[in-house]
Amino acid sequence: MESSSAMVPFPLLTTPIESNYRACTIPYRFDSDNPRKATPTEISWINLFLNSVPSFRQRAESDTTVVDAPIKAEKFAERYTAILEDLKKDPQSHGGPPDCILLCRLREQILRELGFKDIFKKVKDDENAKAISLFEEVVRLNDAIEDDGKRMENLIRGILAGNIFDLGSAQLAEVFAKDGMSFLASCQSLVPRPWVIDDLDYFKMKWSRKSWKKAVIFVDNSGADIILGILPFARELLRRGTQVVLAANDLPSINDVTYPELIEILKKLKDENGKLSGADASGLLIANSGNDLPVIDLTSVSQELAYLASDADLVVLEGMGRGIETNLYAKLKCDSVKIGMVKHPEVAQFLGGRLYDCVFKYNESING
Repeated sequence: MESSSAMVPFPLLTTPIESNYRACTIPYRFDSDNPRKATPTEISWINLFLNSVPSFRQRAESDTTVVDAPIKAEKFAERYTAILEDLKKDPQSHGGPPDCILLCRLREQILRELGFKDIFKKVKDDENAKAISLFEEVVRLNDAIEDDGKRMENLIRGILAGNIFDLGSAQLAEVFAKDGMSFLASCQSLVPRPWVIDDLDYFKMKWSRKSWKKAVIFVDNSGADIILGILPFARELLRRGTQVVLAANDLPSINDVTYPELIEILKKLKDENGKLSGADASGLLIANSGNDLPVIDLTSVSQELAYLASDADLVVLEGMGRGIETNLYAKLKCDSVKIGMVKHPEVAQFLGGRLYDCVFKYNESING
């Protein structure tokens, strides 16, 4: 389904009056703070975005689809750095005060104004091809686990391992550029449980007792994340009789998978009978979320996604951007899972955990 220009609230989000919904999880400031002076938290997060500028500039200057890419990449770095420095001096400038949504949006706006549509396209395509070649083996290893609860936990670990492929993190972008990343090795090297937020055992108990009729999964990164993490999990839900809606970004942002890219990935993974590694995939739907950032405000999604999600009884928000930096405490009318890896020290500090710690937050429907 194609996106529509008109955006609407996600229908399973409780009303703002009931939930006091605010998309951003970490408060950068409070009402008592001086509106004209940046808070220490704002300064810390502005610096985090400043630290990512060199990796974005490098990706942009190698974009062969843009004329004079190196010159425009330098303009991007100069303009975005200047805006971030302005926000340090006056948090009310440039549409502030800043939060993670505004800082992401300003970065994307500058890139698009300079003609950069998808500076991570090549690395996404490369990683998708690698992950597609591994998909059958990952599914085979999962299917070989006979115990239902252990198989589910292995699938969750796969989502977390895949989620490490995140080029929005300056540290991970550097590691990836040097050494690449191994999905199976990442599965083995997750930080030991208990994680900083760890409802996995409770979810395992519910997994054995519940049968969800429809699940909506807000997906995150390309490559191992979507193909080796999310899709095996979605396939397991399909095998249990659950209809699955995968909600992907409308426009490119960092290395997040987009709606058109996800359609192409599934075309390559399905066999001539439309099955996904032997599983009936007729209940698998792809939706355009209408989003164009690595974070998401659930008060603004596409009409198509809202329609498809209206009768869902499970929502999964995957990735640090959608499930931790935004929406970690969002209250939904149905069961929900927020899952992702902590890839910024600032997030780890806020949660009281470790860098590369894991979050698995499960909440049952507010209706019981």
